[in-house]
Amino acid sequence: MTPESTFVLTFDFDAEEVWIGDDPGNATRPGVLSQGTYGAKVAIDLILSLLAHRDLPATFFVPGRVAERYPGKVRDMLAQGHEVGVHGYTHRSPTDLSREEEEEELRKALAVLRDLGAEPEGYRSPSWDFSEDTLSLLAAAGLSYSSNMMDDIRPYRHPSSDIIELPVQWILDDAPHFWFDGVGGWDRKISTPSEVREIWEEEFLGIHDLGGLTVLTLHPQIIGRPGRLRMLGGFIDFVRDTPGVEVARARDVASRARRTLAGEG
Repeated sequence: MTPESTFVLTFDFDAEEVWIGDDPGNATRPGVLSQGTYGAKVAIDLILSLLAHRDLPATFFVPGRVAERYPGKVRDMLAQGHEVGVHGYTHRSPTDLSREEEEEELRKALAVLRDLGAEPEGYRSPSWDFSEDTLSLLAAAGLSYSSNMMDDIRPYRHPSSDIIELPVQWILDDAPHFWFDGVGGWDRKISTPSEVREIWEEEFLGIHDLGGLTVLTLHPQIIGRPGRLRMLGGFIDFVRDTPGVEVARARDVASRARRTLAGEG
């Protein structure tokens, strides 16, 4: 039976690299980096336990340098049947790189992840942004899908490429609601878990009513705080209890979308 809508749970496992990639000077700031270390030291295990308890598949996008620092965590993801995709080698935006640098980032990231046993098919930019070379580089590297664009609520094929897009949106990301690191200023409000759950539920139901794809984007260092994990567990249960919803890994959704868009059903 074809589901009425599809839900994909994704995690960007950035650890310390989200701060180092944006500003290499942060590598000498242990207090700042400790926020990312929490994601690897504490949150990943809590998240994997939550997923295992619910027998729930997820997709993790991992920068190559994070995989090098925490290979055991990547192996744990794979051992539980989760998908691991590419999230750059460093956490630098493709728009800040030359074509050669962007190609090298992809090459190194793929090499690290494959060495750990992953078979990456998908790509999420560290910035949800593309350079003019990104799509052609993804295709040349043998990747089959992207999850970066915000221009639809259904999977589609990029016009200039064979890459399948699984659209995202800031409203379905934990960072706009919860991100606070003290580095970018002290004038941001941290939302309550109940506020965020209400936003996510309404957006999910709206997409479900239209037969679309809901891609939830989470970051272990952000969503992995104990109170937020309680909320995430409740939200996941709400999604799974909604009739007609399929919860799947991103690679499986992209594969089916490719067949559907090719007219193969």
